[in-house]
Amino acid sequence: MPNDRFKILYPGMRVKRWLFTVLAGVVVVGIGAALSSKFDYVFVRVLGTLWILCGIVLIVLGVSKTIVSLLTLFLPKGEQDLVSILYQRRYLERGPKIVAIGGGHGLSHLLSGLKEYTSNITAIVTVADSGGSSGRLREAFDIVAPGDIRNCLVALADAPALMGELFQFRFANESEFKGHNFGNLFLTAMFQVTGRDFERAVKETSRVLAIRGKVVPSTVNNIHLVAEYEDGSVTRGEADIPNTKSRVKRIYLTGEEAKPTQDALDAIADADAIIMGPGSLYTSVIPNLIIDGMSQALVKSAAFKIYVCNMMTQNGESDGYSASDHLKALVDHADVKVVDACILNNNLDAPSDALGRYKAQNSYPVIPDCDKIREMGYITYATDLLSVTDYLRHDSKKLNKAVIKLIEQYRVIKR
Repeated sequence: MPNDRFKILYPGMRVKRWLFTVLAGVVVVGIGAALSSKFDYVFVRVLGTLWILCGIVLIVLGVSKTIVSLLTLFLPKGEQDLVSILYQRRYLERGPKIVAIGGGHGLSHLLSGLKEYTSNITAIVTVADSGGSSGRLREAFDIVAPGDIRNCLVALADAPALMGELFQFRFANESEFKGHNFGNLFLTAMFQVTGRDFERAVKETSRVLAIRGKVVPSTVNNIHLVAEYEDGSVTRGEADIPNTKSRVKRIYLTGEEAKPTQDALDAIADADAIIMGPGSLYTSVIPNLIIDGMSQALVKSAAFKIYVCNMMTQNGESDGYSASDHLKALVDHADVKVVDACILNNNLDAPSDALGRYKAQNSYPVIPDCDKIREMGYITYATDLLSVTDYLRHDSKKLNKAVIKLIEQYRVIKR
């Protein structure tokens, strides 16, 4: 078998040509140096200098192309990937350290925009889901809910789009895996492979998806949400909390004594900005804040804390709530100092057909009562955040722009 040291000279390696270019450059520089030193004629000396310059150009070209050829061997998209990596490592890594807290589609939607602004992102995600695929896996494998974690991993992924589609793939109803997402099953399998260490399972899955930033569970304790309503009734389990008969008075946790993960606490302590929401008020955002020690960590943090208010009320959870009602519920469960500013949507002019679909579900636009929020002592930033597709949601680009503007203003003031 040929010596491995000579395999680089095989045809098609795309290295020989550039090595020979470097060699040619060295020869040309040598000739130029000889011409410049051994002859007294001005013309010959000028010619020698030109040869030296041409040789240097050949050496630089050959070395740079050799490096690129070697690097692109390890990159699936070649030079395009190299540019992306350089952009991420050099530009995005200089961005502010942002912690995003919540769950559901709201948090993943926020993350997909933020990752184009900074790679210093930590998503702290609720694990209290008790319905659907996550609920079934919790019961079968005694694992914390993986669904919201999966959504955030996909939102931050730099892996090919097909990998994201794979992790979001939901098995058909006729399958024995009916209703399960592949990503949920993958996380559950990783949980088993890593010795039932859910934090490590999330980290290993993050590597598979090559995510920008980090995704960490708010806790790894197997907890359940409990809601107490104004009429005195009580409901256990996140999936059953929406209640059209009475308003939520408070929510709390039951099951194992919940403690925040150390990664979550470290990220909060080191953050430049912390964003809560958007997402279901009582089942996605607040559950993270009522974990023992989480609100205290937020209060101690010097980060600029932003609450992104929901765009629509949620039937059985926030019926009739204005923006100030959302904010009041959040600070009542946590602490008044966990928020500095509130971002609101002020575009209530959604298409009538879209509003009609929501009205059929008793869901209505959240009124941006900015004056009342300012009276509560918080900064308000109201702007058009509306995106109209099949759903009325925050436009990722608009929301990202609003968040960045607030953070940059705070950084200027802080300086």
